[in-house]
Formats: sequence, structure tokens, C-alpha cells
Amino acid sequence: MVDTHTLKEHAVQMANIASTTGMRFFRGSLGVEFKLDESPVTQADKAVEAEVRAYLKRHFPAHGIFGEEHGKQAGDGRHMWVIDPIDGTRSFLSGHPLFGFLLAYLVEGQPQLGLVGMPALNEVYVGGVGEAATLNGKPIRASQQKRLEQSILYVNEGDKIHRDYPDLFNRLMQAGQTRRFAYDCYPHALLAAGHVDAVVDYDLQPYDYLAVAPLVIAAGGVITDWQGRTLTLESDGAVVSAATPELHADLLELING
Repeated sequence: MVDTHTLKEHAVQMANIASTTGMRFFRGSLGVEFKLDESPVTQADKAVEAEVRAYLKRHFPAHGIFGEEHGKQAGDGRHMWVIDPIDGTRSFLSGHPLFGFLLAYLVEGQPQLGLVGMPALNEVYVGGVGEAATLNGKPIRASQQKRLEQSILYVNEGDKIHRDYPDLFNRLMQAGQTRRFAYDCYPHALLAAGHVDAVVDYDLQPYDYLAVAPLVIAAGGVITDWQGRTLTLESDGAVVSAATPELHADLLELING
């Protein structure tokens, strides 16, 4: 069994590889394809995931791998790494710097370690079970905000929430002291660092949320699905994170009417 500290060191190495590879393509000439769900994938997505998979095969040959671009590779059935090579491909292909690299390590389906890398910002956030959350190696912590009406609230995928849950969207537009629309992983990382108090997110895949969950928890925050359940590979992709249990409870009440 590899200890969490050593796993963190490996995760940071993979983040460095992902950053170097991804930044070779950023704001350059990209070959873009579209999947069946019309989401884009670039040469950079494929190259980053290939590099990270190669690293994992060298250092953890018995572990399973689940990546956004290349699917699942069976392992020993107990250990799995989950990869999102570029979280925010639409940001990446439009030259916007708030795309990320996501990496999660699971044991028997439970997230034990999560990493959010922001290549264009030179930021690497890591959090794991029994380990303090860090930004570039320095400890970070979520805010102590308990009151929704005083909170900084980020609404991710707001267009989709408006489309599928218009009443909830209207409630969110009345919540918090400061509201911002966003996408992808960065708001959750900002929450772990104490800059954002709450994030409501929607329509995510496991490789989108499994990395941010251990990070938020290690920073002292709370993250679940919209019903308050622990996030797993089988979660439905509706996610809420908050700096404190009190704020999280208020958000669940707001979400569920």
C-alpha cells in the first residue's frame, strides 16, 4: 500500500507532465473533433491523457485507469486513477486560461486523493485523506462562511441549470451576497483556497468531480450531490460544494425547494 504522501508526489509529477504537454498546444493550432454529445476534444486532450497513462503504467502497473478520452483500463479491481486531461476544453480551444487537469485516486471506489492543476496559472491544488490541502505545496483552507446571504456563490453550468431547472436557477439568482457564473473545476479549487464560499455545479461526469471532492474535503469544506449524498463513480453529476456544513445545508435546502 503506497502512503498518501508518496501518492501526492506522484500526482504532482503527473500534473507537471500534463502542464508541459498541454501548454505546448495552448493558443496554438489545434485539431478539434466533436464527440457524440457535441463536446469538443483536441489533440492536446489526447496527448495529455496518453502521457499520464504512460506514467501510471510505469509506476502503478496493477492499478486501473479511467480517462475521459481513452476510457477504462482494468486493473486489480481495488485501485483506480481517474483522469480528465483538460477540464474545460472549450476554454482551452478559445484561449481562455481557466482550463484544468484533474486527477483522482480511488481505493475500492472511494476517492482518496484529488488534484486540480491549472497549467496556464502555474497552480497545483492537492488534497487527500489524512493530508492537508495545499496549493503549490503550501497549506490552504476553506473559509468559515456559514451564512448563505453573505457568501460568495459560484454557479457552474448556469445555462444548463436554467434549461433543466428554471425555478432553481431563479432561486440561485437571489442567493448569496456575490454571484458569479463559471464552468469547470476552478471555482471548486478557489473554494478550497478560501476565496469562494460555495459552488453549485451540474451535468458533470465522474472525471469532472472525483478529483475536486477530496480537495474540498481536505480543505475543510463539504461536497456532495444535490441530495447530500457522498460522490462516487455512480453519482448523477449534480454537485454542490460549500466551505462549512451550515452553508452546505442551506444550499441543499435551496436546491431542493
